[in-house]
Amino acid sequence: MSTVAPPMVRAAGAVLWREREGRLEVALVHRPRYKDWSWPKGKLDPDEGEPAAAVREVAEETGASVVLGVPLPPVGYRTPDGNGKLVKYWAARVATDGDDAALSARAPVERAGLDEIDDVVWVSAATATELLTRKEDRPVLETTAALFESGRLDTRVLVIGRHGHARKRSSWSDGEATRPLSGRGLRQADALVPLLAAFGVATVVTSPWERCLRTVTPYAERSSLPVLEVAALTEAAYREDPTAAIAALTTYLTEPRDAVVVTHRPVLPAVMATLEEAIRPWTVGRLPRKDPYLRTGEVLVAHVNRSGRGARVVAVERHRPLLPG
Repeated sequence: MSTVAPPMVRAAGAVLWREREGRLEVALVHRPRYKDWSWPKGKLDPDEGEPAAAVREVAEETGASVVLGVPLPPVGYRTPDGNGKLVKYWAARVATDGDDAALSARAPVERAGLDEIDDVVWVSAATATELLTRKEDRPVLETTAALFESGRLDTRVLVIGRHGHARKRSSWSDGEATRPLSGRGLRQADALVPLLAAFGVATVVTSPWERCLRTVTPYAERSSLPVLEVAALTEAAYREDPTAAIAALTTYLTEPRDAVVVTHRPVLPAVMATLEEAIRPWTVGRLPRKDPYLRTGEVLVAHVNRSGRGARVVAVERHRPLLPG
């Protein structure tokens, strides 16, 4: 007789952190229903991606608007009803004035009631270790503390995007520069909005060709950000002078700004090679190694920090826009 595995509940949350007098502090929430101290987290809503769910849950449970940073170890456990639960975590910082554009692109959030969360406290890492109720939550704290001590917790993002799904070349006679997104590509562009907002993207850069430009238009409009069109990122310009595309990308890798750069499949090998130079042995995650590197509408999030030795990629993660249905 075969048995059916219990459903896996997907959830997301964040370790909200700050530095006070040179030491790490983190935020814990208390749930009166379970009488426990834990990280702010919760189940994904229908058609919601994990990054968007993480920032929503933190806002609901702590009242803080946050920007996601480096990914942290996921936590898996069984719920009292026997279901498996997997929680994806990120480190997160409280949003500042520089994040206003990204915050404006997010959906409104209502604070959770006192019956769900009745206390939020900022404590040292040592105190958090003592307060956390679940032992499964402690490795998340240990990773956060280790990143803080090594100077790798304070990061900014460089998001590399491949344009959304486009109309077939055979069905478009007006040239590559104007070939538009398909209906699926338009939905992918809309679905990128909460993803880019979760990571605090404040600079929008793209190839000026229609399919790239339209991929970032919904986010630019929702966040009221200007779109910087860089001709060196087009397929044609890359064929003529690959170094110009690399130079454009390097600007956003080495300068501390949260940026998205959208380009074409033929340009991605140079993009990955440029990022590879900033990868370290301890970097979390791996760059894609094979063509096409990214699928249409997919993004690579590189978490970057600066040191005396230049830009370092602390972690990389890939995300696909979650389409409704």
